[in-house]
Amino acid sequence: MLKAHRAAGCLTSITSTFLSFGSTVRRRVASGRTDDNDIETDENKAVKTGFYNCIKVFLWLSLLLFCFEVAAYFKGWHFGAPNLQLQYILSVPLGFKDLFDWLYTHWVLIRVGYLAPPLQFLANVCIVLFLIQSMDRLILCLGCFWIRLKKIKPIPKHEAVADLESGEDSFFPMVLIQIPMCNEKEVYQQSIAAVCSLDWPKSRILIQVLDDSDDPMTQLLIKEEVHKWQQEGAHIVYRHRVLRDGYKAGNLKSAMSCSYVKDYEFVAIFDADFQPSPDFLKRTVPHFKDNEDLGLVQTRWSFVNKDENLLTRLQNINLSFHFEVEQQVNGVFINFFGFNGTAGVWRIKALEESGGWLERTTVEDMDIAVRAHLRGWKFIFLNDVECQCELPESYEAYRKQQHRWHSGPMQLFRLCLPDIIRAKISVWKKFSMIFLFFLLRKLILPFYSFTLFCIILPMTMFVPEAELPAWVVCYIPAIMSFLNILPAPKSFPFIVPYLLFENTMSVTKFNAMVSGLFQLGNSYEWVVTKKFGRSSEGDLVSLVEKGPKHQRLGSEPNLDKIQADLKQEQKTRKTKHNRIYTKELALAFLLLTASARSLLSVQGIHFYFLLFQGISFLLVGLDLIGEQVP
Repeated sequence: MLKAHRAAGCLTSITSTFLSFGSTVRRRVASGRTDDNDIETDENKAVKTGFYNCIKVFLWLSLLLFCFEVAAYFKGWHFGAPNLQLQYILSVPLGFKDLFDWLYTHWVLIRVGYLAPPLQFLANVCIVLFLIQSMDRLILCLGCFWIRLKKIKPIPKHEAVADLESGEDSFFPMVLIQIPMCNEKEVYQQSIAAVCSLDWPKSRILIQVLDDSDDPMTQLLIKEEVHKWQQEGAHIVYRHRVLRDGYKAGNLKSAMSCSYVKDYEFVAIFDADFQPSPDFLKRTVPHFKDNEDLGLVQTRWSFVNKDENLLTRLQNINLSFHFEVEQQVNGVFINFFGFNGTAGVWRIKALEESGGWLERTTVEDMDIAVRAHLRGWKFIFLNDVECQCELPESYEAYRKQQHRWHSGPMQLFRLCLPDIIRAKISVWKKFSMIFLFFLLRKLILPFYSFTLFCIILPMTMFVPEAELPAWVVCYIPAIMSFLNILPAPKSFPFIVPYLLFENTMSVTKFNAMVSGLFQLGNSYEWVVTKKFGRSSEGDLVSLVEKGPKHQRLGSEPNLDKIQADLKQEQKTRKTKHNRIYTKELALAFLLLTASARSLLSVQGIHFYFLLFQGISFLLVGLDLIGEQVP
């Protein structure tokens, strides 16, 4: 009886979930809010519409061919037959009753003679690229395994650590800390408090709060927070630019032009949502002692909201692999990787010799890292030093972030290629930077992911003479997903959603890659990723412990400003909404149509892959992944 009761409860829960799901979909469709209505688009509207129209052409063509194939199936044309006896059918006198047979026969001839060869050639090219990229991924994983096996990790000079532990001033160099931010009132208090709590002599540290906010209320709140910490004894200054050119790069460049910067040897950078631990500088700065070639020490990110929803869980898988495998392996074996833009410490001399911050791309962090590497500077990645931050919780925010992260490297590749070729570095380093760093991981990956699994695979269902082997569709992607998930073993139950979601995101990444490579649309637009101000359990405990000391943070003179801020936040929340993404929906229907066609030809693995991939596109297209706005 107990089991029956549990089963009934499970069925009731499933039923209510589906009813709620259906209601959500109806409301979202009825609202008519699509990504085309968004004013802050990531691409120029003409480019966006052109890409969408191309997908629609494939969709309508697939629907037409599907109807044609179903009619042929019921007239006795069996798709698995190797010999269609075309000569016999062509020799039959044409009558009205034979018109369909004549049309379908000529369609098969066109397929065999003209469509299948180029489609198969393109499929083979993508398969080769897929295998090369998979081999690169496997080598990275083997390198990570070797690092773990041999327990390899960067170790600072013993003398530097001893000086810090003894409290001597011999290695407490002057450190400048920069916190660039722009309209991020949800997180500014956490980041400023964390940085002001760093364990470093107050006389040998200066904190710059680089506020690019254009909202007067946000400016006032941040300025007040800085003033409050100044009264606590922190060495902290507030900077606000009148001319806000160049986004984050322009902000950092402006801050480095201050006259007092020449007194500092290192600069640590933290984005507005990052919360370094108190010992951050003591675990990073010692690596620079007696290591004059070292230009950058990068640390790993950890996420306070990685379990917030399915979207954040999938992002955690991706970024865990990026840091533990890609960054760590590249740091250990070639002393080069892309700077992550935050949670790192630079030698100021390395920044200056490399040309400083430039506003020419939307990935100023990768830009300065490439130029510094070409100048001979080395980088270190510390996998055991973590800095807490937030993941974007809504698909809209994540989509804009990924557009910037994938269009920027292509902008940079166009600009840096001549410099890389002329640089006085080894041929191996040039090959590694051009082929592995840029082409393979930034261009080829989004190209084949979108082309192979979203276009070629569904088209082979309607042109069966061109084939994709089952190991390309299922086995190798499953193995690669398994390797990707190894750095985050607790996420293993999400391996299938992860595989499907990565293919779904290939649309955004491919579009961004093309936009950046050919300077199409608003590829140079910078959109600040939305934050929520999440805190970890450790932060909440420390807040309780420090409560009496900082109780005056919410003192009476600030109540009016805080109330005004809350009212403004409520107005902002009213404009938030989920939307429908047209490209993803169009591809969902294309893949689902192709899955139905594969069912007719009894292609099991292809059918299941296309079916679940189509459902994945459908869920993303209806914005049912990530934050759900009531």
